[in-house]
Amino acid sequence: MDGERRHKVIIIGSGPAGLTAALYAARANMAPVVFEGIQPGGQLTITTEVENYPGFPDAIMGPELMDRLRHQAQKFGATTHLTDVTEVDFSTQPFTIVSDDRRYYGDAVIIATGASAKLLNIPSEKTYMGYGVSACATCDGFFFKNLDVVVIGGGDTAMEEANFLTRFASSVTIIHRRDALRASKIMRDRVEKNPKISFVWDSVVDEIIGKEENKKKRITGVRLKNVKTGSVSERSCQGVFVAIGHQPNTGIFKGKIELDPKDYIVLHGNNTQTSIPGVFAAGDVADSRYRQAITAAGSGCMAAIDAEHFLESKESS
Repeated sequence: MDGERRHKVIIIGSGPAGLTAALYAARANMAPVVFEGIQPGGQLTITTEVENYPGFPDAIMGPELMDRLRHQAQKFGATTHLTDVTEVDFSTQPFTIVSDDRRYYGDAVIIATGASAKLLNIPSEKTYMGYGVSACATCDGFFFKNLDVVVIGGGDTAMEEANFLTRFASSVTIIHRRDALRASKIMRDRVEKNPKISFVWDSVVDEIIGKEENKKKRITGVRLKNVKTGSVSERSCQGVFVAIGHQPNTGIFKGKIELDPKDYIVLHGNNTQTSIPGVFAAGDVADSRYRQAITAAGSGCMAAIDAEHFLESKESS
């Protein structure tokens, strides 16, 4: 075993959870190593202004927030690598992490790989992401005061997003590829009774329409295709919320750690402990409910403290 590649704590992921864990672990003199992955900074790197993170009343750009958090963790001794983890072995301690075809060994591991919003995968979606396209109404709904928006989806997540958006938007149109909602009855009842919400059935968005003025992008509408008739139409709007679900980034952990039916990591007890002692999870990878930067950061702090207590108990035994 290469001693230079053995570390007290290895953190997989670099969103608010991973970098907060790195900050706390570094300040506890655990010299953590962070594998940032292919999207350093997590989902906040595709967010423009962040107004709901404590301490920034005038908002802060998502990438800037993550850069600050990264530098803060590095200042106290965290090491970061801009590489993906491709394989893990939790069967023996120290745990084995493979990245860039090199093996690293950790006495404790914190998984903070997050969850990715399922998207439409059309070019215009990427063009306007953060400029009118969002996958989080709780994060971005405030920016759409008195505007017309659409929500894409038919499950509980879409209904929750639509109801929430009516606090700000003038109107909310739910676009669903089927002729009936998949959402639970209680959620269906709520949206159907909301006077601000309307529906477009049997349709998909095949293009997001927008323009750029004075170097600023903005959405002007969506192009819809009826899946039954093939007819195409356009609908005016200033915001598009994609609410077709989230997928936790747990592919490399399948068969290595306990996951729930939706592939989120299962936590044991009132802490961040996974089914493997010494392996902890923080942030959206273990949270299908809140999915907020501040809750991810909080759980990252918890995971670092849990890892510290775990290592202390091993040393004293």
